[in-house]
Amino acid sequence: MIQNFKIYTYPPPETLSFDSQVESLFYSSLIHSHFITQNPEEAHLFFIPFSFHSGLSARAAAYVVGNYRTEFIYWNRTLGADHFFLSCSGIGHGADRNVVELKKNSVQVSCFPTTAGLFIPHKDVSLPPLANVHTPVHAPGSKSSSYLGYVRYNWVKESNIMEQLLADPEFEVESELSDQLTYEERLAGSKFCLFEYGPEISAIGEAMSFGCVPVVITDRPIQDLPLMDLLTWQQIAVFVGSSGGVNEIKRVLGRVVVEEYEDMRESAAVASKHFVWNDTPQPFDAFHMVMYQLWLRRHTIRYAEREWA
Repeated sequence: MIQNFKIYTYPPPETLSFDSQVESLFYSSLIHSHFITQNPEEAHLFFIPFSFHSGLSARAAAYVVGNYRTEFIYWNRTLGADHFFLSCSGIGHGADRNVVELKKNSVQVSCFPTTAGLFIPHKDVSLPPLANVHTPVHAPGSKSSSYLGYVRYNWVKESNIMEQLLADPEFEVESELSDQLTYEERLAGSKFCLFEYGPEISAIGEAMSFGCVPVVITDRPIQDLPLMDLLTWQQIAVFVGSSGGVNEIKRVLGRVVVEEYEDMRESAAVASKHFVWNDTPQPFDAFHMVMYQLWLRRHTIRYAEREWA
């Protein structure tokens, strides 16, 4: 992939802005990378450099795609199936042909978690979230945990579960006013870190890097986990529903035996290296892992000219 993968990017608009820092970092890394080619005939994929941000209307998206399909021949060869674009919150559905093809055929690179219903598994890709702390250089060794589980004040929104967690001495709940231990010390001192699937789950990579096995509270299958093509998430995280409350969470965690836990913890710590974003991309970091997922999607159906002319 490193030597062969080529991407042609269409001319960008005069002003280009994104909803998130991780989008900007991916875009900057991409356009300054050796993956970019000036020869569209040798490209495996085509990048649409437009701000498909949360406020963009379906009509505006249709206008962008319509311009590219008129000015260039490449969209019509696959109806957009060898194209990809950035949209942090995801592009919604629309009736216009251009929007239909963009949504159905092109690869959407979005933030994690993506707005419900706007991510298509096996086609779209989610960006590993940007860490807010300096992650350890080396995977943590075996540790003696002070708590069964740790949860930050905004990681779980379900009030009943939060009340139960606050009342259970096996869990540490950090509030905004907590100052006895640092965030990193709490991650390193807990066996499991609890997240409710939602915006705050973006800290999952930070937890993994400190050897805190993620516990994801969700009542539906999660389809937009980062690096789903590359990671077996069931081996590095625990998934549990919310209906049974803390008792059910403790029951599920109690079934994780010591040997299995150590394997999960070590696997999570190793996998967290693929969540690291660098100003200058490094091998196996988040940028290269996203590029590898795009590489896996390079095989597309090329329609015969008579079908689209």
